[in-house]
Amino acid sequence: MTDTITRTPVRTGRPASGRGRGERGPLALLGLHLALLTASVVAVFPPLWLLATSFKPKTDAFDTSLVKDFTFGNYSHVVRDTDFLSWLQNSLVVVGLTTLIGVFVSATTGYAVSRFRFPGMRPLMWMLLLTQMFPVAVLIVPLYNLLAGLGLLNQPIGLVVTYLTVAVPFCAWMMKGYFDGIPVEIDEAGRVDGLSPFGTFWRLVLPLAKPGLAVTAFYTFITGWGEVAYASAFMTGEENLTLAGGLQTFVNQYTSDWGALTAAAVIIAVPAALVFGLVQRHLVSGLTAGATKS
Repeated sequence: MTDTITRTPVRTGRPASGRGRGERGPLALLGLHLALLTASVVAVFPPLWLLATSFKPKTDAFDTSLVKDFTFGNYSHVVRDTDFLSWLQNSLVVVGLTTLIGVFVSATTGYAVSRFRFPGMRPLMWMLLLTQMFPVAVLIVPLYNLLAGLGLLNQPIGLVVTYLTVAVPFCAWMMKGYFDGIPVEIDEAGRVDGLSPFGTFWRLVLPLAKPGLAVTAFYTFITGWGEVAYASAFMTGEENLTLAGGLQTFVNQYTSDWGALTAAAVIIAVPAALVFGLVQRHLVSGLTAGATKS
């Protein structure tokens, strides 16, 4: 007697078409690459056109062709014939103080809320969160009256205080999330070795928070470097303007110097690009810190 063995065909995960579940067909890949290429062109075209216009003569500012008569005249005009260097100095002072103070206040606030429990902690966190819900247009008048009462109008320190009110609440929340991801055992080990709470924070915890500090520094820098509304409302006189306010003098209801405007915009973008290059390797890890719970 012979036994009949029935073989059942084994199904594989690959369909009859030869593609896996997560694989795309040629048409889908072509469409994806065309979409990515189109998005890249749309994103890159404005800054490239701005750069090209900055090297054109003033008469060719609206010429749709590329640079025909290459010139550095717009850059020399901006540096020599305007108060651009004064605007740059004012911006460096304001942004430098904003970044230094903002990073320190955000880091200490985030660490205190992450590690300690004290009366009023929850209202403090809610207050930091609620301050982010008000648009700039609503805050200009109250801040103007407050700075006027303190005698800080047309003063760099007034802009520093204003920018800190914008940057510190968000950065403090972000630093709290980052400090939550650092083991508490590190703090305990520091206290066993005789360090004070601030010494533990400064010598042990803060060096481990470099990605979060990089994101905080970058955010506070961009907040002060590219802000226009507060700088225009709280600073008067061309010698007191920052770069954001100074750009408005090139194109207004009386004059339209697009060549100088584009040249100044290119110069302003260089420091921001340098800062981004210095901190970009920390940005991804710093922005995702605190997103998951262990």
